[in-house]
Amino acid sequence: MTRAFSGIQPTGDIHIGNYFGAIQNWVELGRRLGKQALFCIVDYHAITIPYRAEELADRTFEAALVNLAAGLDPAQTTLFVQSSVPAHTELTWILLTQTPLGDLERMTQFKDKSGQHSVLTGLLAYPALMAADILLYRADTIPVGEDQDQHLELTREVARRFNFLYGETFPEPRALHTEKALRVPGTDGQSKMSKSKGNTIGVLESPGQIAQKLRLTPTDPARVRRSDPGDPGRCTIYTYHQLFSTDATVQMVNWECRRAGIGCSDCKALLLRGIERELTPLQQRAAELRRQPDQVHQALEQGRREAAALAEPTLEEVRSRIGLYGAKRTSSGLQ
Repeated sequence: MTRAFSGIQPTGDIHIGNYFGAIQNWVELGRRLGKQALFCIVDYHAITIPYRAEELADRTFEAALVNLAAGLDPAQTTLFVQSSVPAHTELTWILLTQTPLGDLERMTQFKDKSGQHSVLTGLLAYPALMAADILLYRADTIPVGEDQDQHLELTREVARRFNFLYGETFPEPRALHTEKALRVPGTDGQSKMSKSKGNTIGVLESPGQIAQKLRLTPTDPARVRRSDPGDPGRCTIYTYHQLFSTDATVQMVNWECRRAGIGCSDCKALLLRGIERELTPLQQRAAELRRQPDQVHQALEQGRREAAALAEPTLEEVRSRIGLYGAKRTSSGLQ
């Protein structure tokens, strides 16, 4: 049976890259897979780089709230907080003892982030924690962005090594990419939308806040005057239109931009309407949940119980296979 697992870090406001690249996919997977879809607020991952302790719990709550407002149904899927299931950290330690240091040091994200922050041991161990997150639930389908492929390949290597040394225990997970996850650039027009780069549009931001960001978002650099024809393929705003606008609007913008029939400010105003149409219902549901926070807490507690029930048998089997004292055994093998 297919089992999916994915996580999102509570390191900042949930943005439209998260929404199109992950959350929408989670909602769809939840509808298809039911309780075989597990989604996690990965707060242990969030503390591998400098962070504000006084903000972490609130950001964790906010991440859960946005997922629920976007349509994730806790009666249908499992949504939980990573740190509420201690098995994650125990399996991480076990996998770290099986993972060569060089495998961790060669991770591209480790190299990139260690250039931006003080190098903490947790940052180095991040891929082992990610492997534990996945293998703990024996998940075989992992909806991730392409930037996580290297980490997922390491997870497969960890699973293969463990299975070879101790017996078949873990499936080798495969990536499930979504097209939109690869297409959401940041408002700086330079790179993928990222909280760490400050180039995001938050899904709970007001129309005024979003409009201000759009005003500063670059368009086709060759279009200096309004009368200059543009190339939508070089324009970040056009990419956003493909996410938020109707097909008719996308086609119109494409045509009118190329013949200088509309200016960049007109194009941004049209985009804002599409963003409001998409995000206003989500924001309204988020406001309702904020007024009834117990619904969020109850969903996370239910998810914790469901995740723990799946995690503990896996961890018990791992303990027994690696020979830990007290692990359950019978004369015929694992209990």
